[in-house]
Amino acid sequence: MDKAALQEKVDRVAKKREFLVQLLEKPNLGTLRLDVSQALEELDELLEEYKATFPQDTTN
Repeated sequence: MDKAALQEKVDRVAKKREFLVQLLEKPNLGTLRLDVSQALEELDELLEEYKATFPQDTTN
């Protein structure tokens, strides 16, 4: 996979972060709130690691 393709995929994943944030705000999640919160934390870690590895690239 070339760098441009990787950047495109990371951008797509980063854009889905907002969906997780909106989902976390729903009051009727119940126990799924833990899973959504964990997914959000892991996504943030992944994006931070990507930025550390490719510091010249920008991701939303």
